[in-house]
This record gives sequence, C-alpha cells and structure tokens, in this order.
Amino acid sequence: MIFFFSDNHYNTHAGKNIFQNLPCDLKEKVRFFEDDFTVLEEGSWEKECKLLVLHLIGGTCSLPHPGSGAEGAVKKYCERKGNMLLLHGSSAAFWQWQWWREITGVRWVRPNDPDGVERSTHPKAPCHVAVCKCRHPLCRELENFDLPEDEIYIDLEQTSPVSCLMTCDVNGKSFPQCTSSFTPWGGEVINFIPGHKEECVSNAALNADIARAIRYLL
Repeated sequence: MIFFFSDNHYNTHAGKNIFQNLPCDLKEKVRFFEDDFTVLEEGSWEKECKLLVLHLIGGTCSLPHPGSGAEGAVKKYCERKGNMLLLHGSSAAFWQWQWWREITGVRWVRPNDPDGVERSTHPKAPCHVAVCKCRHPLCRELENFDLPEDEIYIDLEQTSPVSCLMTCDVNGKSFPQCTSSFTPWGGEVINFIPGHKEECVSNAALNADIARAIRYLL
C-alpha cells in the first residue's frame, strides 16, 4: 500500500490534484489523506506501507506540525529502508525533527531554521524542467516538461550526497528540480520539486513523471 499524506498547500490542494491525476492502477494502491494527520500519528500505517509519499510542510496551512506518534512511525519506516517520494516542499514535511533535517538529500529551509541555515526562496516564473545527463535509472524514464508561472524552489540545503535528475534555469543559473539520495538506513528518497499552482499540478507531463517516480520506487 502507498500512503500519501498531504496538506492543502495554502488552499491550492496540490497534493490532492496530483493524487487524482494518478493512473488508475496506481491510484487504487494509494491511501490518501489531506489535512488529516490522525492515521499518520496513530502509526499503524507503517506496517502496511510500501511507499511513503508526502506533499506537506509541517506547521503550515493552519495545521499543527506532526507530533511524536508520527515521528516514531516515520522513523521506523525509514529504519527499515523504506523509500520516499517528497513532492514540492516536503523535504520540510517534518522540519522540526532534527534527524529528518539530515536525511532528505536536499532540504527546503524554513524561516528561523533550528540549525541556523539561511532560508530557501522561490521566485515565480515560467520554467522548462529538463532531464539531466545522469546514469540514474529513473532518468531513462523521465521526460522534459514546461510549466507556466509557478514557484521555483532554490537556495536549498544539500544534506547528503545526491544525484540530480532534473533541473531548471532561473536567470542563467541551473537549480535541481528532481534529485535522488539515500537515507542512512538505505532507503531511496526522490525529491520531485515542481508543482504548486493548480494549472501546474494538472500538467499531464508533470503528472506522468510523478507516476514514473512512484513506479520506480515501488
């Protein structure tokens, strides 16, 4: 079973839109939750979980940061080499947990970061997201796509070695938009960053790449 936990992402409902646009064969394998961390906190999901997908930033959207029940279950999942797909800002899903801040490969840094790292930023612009020249197997599946104006996450903190799978250019500089890394326990983490506004998360090519990432991680 795939467990997909999301917030409303500032009323864009980006996670829900991505879930609804998944191919039917994947969607039927997903238990999706928006703005409801009850199951996440209760923790029994961990035993059934084959892939953890997140589209949330803890403590935003008028929701509390997930607590100790969620932390215990997420860490147990990671310790058994569980793979994760972190969508958009979800490298900050559990940013108040010190161990989490160290394992996401690249990290969206919140204001007043507990580690004192300068905050990340997101200029808004149209963007072309391109597959990198990289021998990671997922790069054989991903395809380039274009988005209208959207949040482009930059100034991320690199927390562990990463393979950059996709990039986009902003003012002549290239920034990672999809990366692969591994947790200390051996699980693979795909950070797939593009996609904020409704017209972007409904983009067919973006959703096709997300589906490819899910199939790869399963």
